[in-house]
Order: sequence, then C-alpha cells, then structure tokens
Amino acid sequence: MRRLTYLILIPAAVMLPGCLAKAVVDVATAPVRVVSKGVDLATTSQSEADEKRGREIRRREERVAKLEREYQKQLDECEDGSYRACSKARDTYAEMQQIIPTIPYEPEDD
Repeated sequence: MRRLTYLILIPAAVMLPGCLAKAVVDVATAPVRVVSKGVDLATTSQSEADEKRGREIRRREERVAKLEREYQKQLDECEDGSYRACSKARDTYAEMQQIIPTIPYEPEDD
C-alpha cells in the first residue's frame, strides 16, 4: 500500500512545480493583459477608422442615388401636372444638395 502511495506522490511532486510556476506567471501577467485589452477596446486603429469612414461614404452615395431616382420619378409626375409631386421634387432636390458636398470627389482616371 505504501508503495502505491509513493508511485502516486513521486510523479505528482515532479509535475506540481510546473503547475505552480504556470499559476504564478498567469497571476503576474493578468494585470498587463487586462490593461492591454482595455486599451484595445478604447482606441480605434487607423484601419478601423478608414473602414468606418468608407462605410459612411458608401451610405451617403447610396442615399444620393436613391434620392436621384425618386427625384426623376417626381419630376415626371410633376410634368404630368401633379402639384404634390412638384413639392416633393423640391424637397428631394434640397436633400440631395445637402448630402452631395459631404461625399468626397474622386477624379476619373484617363
């Protein structure tokens, strides 16, 4: 019985310091990991900022394209004599004029 106990205790004694060392390292590096995670969450990388800006520009471009389609439809109805369509066309055009300056100009390649 005593031999069985020694057979169990000797490998456990050899492996235990490695486990303790790992636990000590984990405890020691925990504050650094927590702080770095907080900094990661609090800051925005340049690529993330660029992606966000690109999404916003595409959203505005899509909105202007939709407004242009609505505007053309409203103009057609206005020419057919609908005063309501004329009023809506003026409002749509005004909204387009507010959004267009916020979209960056990209010159065409020749």
